[in-house]
Amino acid sequence: MSIPNSVASHAPDSPRSSQSPAPVGVQGDLELELLGLANTLYNLGTTVINDSTKEREKSGVGKQAGLQINEIIHHLSTIDDMSQTTPSMIPFQVLADIDGARNPMHLTRERLERAAAENQFMNGKIAAINSYRKLLNEALAQNFPQTAEYIDLGPST
Repeated sequence: MSIPNSVASHAPDSPRSSQSPAPVGVQGDLELELLGLANTLYNLGTTVINDSTKEREKSGVGKQAGLQINEIIHHLSTIDDMSQTTPSMIPFQVLADIDGARNPMHLTRERLERAAAENQFMNGKIAAINSYRKLLNEALAQNFPQTAEYIDLGPST
C-alpha cells in the first residue's frame, strides 16, 4: 500500500484535508516540501516492509528503495536550501522534544498551563495586598482620626 505523491490527495487522518490550503510564499513551499518528504518516507517504510515479507528467493524483482532514498535525499536538499532563506526560529526545546519522540504541542500546553497557574498565583497576591491595604487604612483612620482625610478608604481595585 502506498500513499500517492500528489499533495492534493491525503490520507483521511491528514490535518491538511480539513484545513485551509498551504500558505503562499516560502512558508507554503516549505510546508509542501515537508509533506512530500513525509509521503516519501512513508512510501519507503512500506516498501521496506513489503520487501522484507516477500520471498527472498525470487530473482529479477527490482528494489524500489533506491529510487525512494534518492527522492528523500532530493527533498532534504531542497529543504536545506529553503532553510537558508527562511527567517523563522524554532525553539531548541521543540527540536529536543521531536528528537525524543515527544509531541511538541505538549511543551506549548505545559507552558500555557504554567503561565495560567503563575497568573492565578499573582492575582491571589494582588488581592491579598489590596485586602491588607484596605484593612490597614481602616485601622489607621480609626486609631489616628487626624490622618483620616489623607487615607484612601474607597474600594480597592
